[in-house]
Amino acid sequence: MLARLNIALLGLLAPALSFAGDAISATEKQPLNLHAIGMFVLFVSMTLGITYWAAGRTKSASDFYTAGGGITGFQNGLAIAGDYMSAATLLGLTALVYTKGVDGYIYMIAFFAGWPIILFLMAERLRNLGKFTFADITSYRLNQSKVRTMAAVSSLTVVCFYLVAQMVGAGQLIKLLFGLDYNIALFVVGALMMVYVTFGGMVATTWVQIIKACMLLAGGTLVAVLAMSQFGFSFEKMMGQAVSLHSLGEKLLFPGSLLPDPITALSLGLGLMFGTAGLPHILMRFFTVTNAKEARKSVLYASGFVAYFFNVILLMGFAAIIIVGQNPEFFEGGQIGGKIVGGGNMIAMHLAKAVGGNLLLGFLSAVAFATILAVVSGLALAGAAAISHDIYARVIRKGSATETEELRVSRFASVGLGLVAIVLGIAFEKMNVAFMVALAFGIAASANFPVLILSMYWRGLTTRGAIAGGYAGLVAAVLLVVLSKSVWVTVLGNAQALFPYDQPALFSMPLAFLITFIVSKLDNSAEAQAERAAFEDQYVRAQTGFGAADASSH
Repeated sequence: MLARLNIALLGLLAPALSFAGDAISATEKQPLNLHAIGMFVLFVSMTLGITYWAAGRTKSASDFYTAGGGITGFQNGLAIAGDYMSAATLLGLTALVYTKGVDGYIYMIAFFAGWPIILFLMAERLRNLGKFTFADITSYRLNQSKVRTMAAVSSLTVVCFYLVAQMVGAGQLIKLLFGLDYNIALFVVGALMMVYVTFGGMVATTWVQIIKACMLLAGGTLVAVLAMSQFGFSFEKMMGQAVSLHSLGEKLLFPGSLLPDPITALSLGLGLMFGTAGLPHILMRFFTVTNAKEARKSVLYASGFVAYFFNVILLMGFAAIIIVGQNPEFFEGGQIGGKIVGGGNMIAMHLAKAVGGNLLLGFLSAVAFATILAVVSGLALAGAAAISHDIYARVIRKGSATETEELRVSRFASVGLGLVAIVLGIAFEKMNVAFMVALAFGIAASANFPVLILSMYWRGLTTRGAIAGGYAGLVAAVLLVVLSKSVWVTVLGNAQALFPYDQPALFSMPLAFLITFIVSKLDNSAEAQAERAAFEDQYVRAQTGFGAADASSH
């Protein structure tokens, strides 16, 4: 079980169902779970009804990309939390607390650390300067074609790697929870994603994420409350029993050796913090609210929901040490301390069954599948926006494309991304894809975040600097992950890794900042002078929101 969880930790680098590697692929197919399938069918029916309703409201490009900017801060906060809290959060982190104790909670805090950055440095300016994608902001006063192309390339790279990890994880998870075949699960997820995005756009995607967030919060809370009731709602009593029964003993309550060295820990922390602030499907959500005030509110609400859920996970993990860890029903051969039935990531599901029976197990299984649908829908929409709005409308057509044309390209792109995701999911079924999540976060932190934050705050940024730094971050992040143990050894079968760390952010992100700074400083062209002068106009809009509705028309 520990070997499986070690692989799972790689995948938990992202708030997505990404612990897909050996952690899930090694799991056994479970018996058909009729409760789970019934509840999932109910969820799908509800969301398809919403998609039908949303399709009637999706008339313009603004409706498709940003739900017409009419989402409230509270709704958007729930939707962001729905995008962020995942099946990996529920299953993987519960298993991590079950195995490592407080170390698992510290790991969750690393996930959480990105939100203050977004709240205090980015949310307001994102809403005031952008319209449909974060490339609207990075290219605001720079060369539209070059900067949008770079932003679209890095966005699509992040989206594709994320989608593959999602799809492989989806297939393996459904085999685990529902007893359905891997390929069937891929086609179900892919088809539903295409329907949500193609017909309902951001309106449907937002409501799928909101419903899923409510289900996840309710399901997790119910399991935690029922579990705590077995200890008379005494946290002290539960922790005392957990420490006395766990193999780590009192070490369960202290930080341990979850990460092998300080450099890995620092690189992981930087990747999680700044990668979150560079993920295209998270950034896109800030364009759905009415104004900058609602954007700030949405981050505040999202932070509250995520923080609450992480504490629920902590309670579930510690309760499972006693309730699941001492029940022979959940161990193969009835041997307590042996191999967990279904693999290490089933801890949360076994706890649900122990405290709420098959009905609660079925509900939590349906929630896990709903989670995948919500996340892949957000990813597909971000990818479609990069293709249609940034590449087609702004680079190829130079701003002359009509809304109808742009929408048509968006829908074709959504279908195309869905098909690509299914095909890649089938192709990567047997491969350890955990590295793809490290790569997605590394690229987001190294290629997207530096250029985005500098374009907001630094007058000296030029097109040449942004292009050089963005591509340097992209190439460095990809290269370092390929040369790391997770790809060079695990996937390619070489004897020794050429790069000793699994996380690239500590090296690739400073490189991107440095190259952007140096190239911009050395650029004294007439174009660069004009770009620096245009910062005043951008600064006023960033602070006041004046003219924000047409921020991408430059």
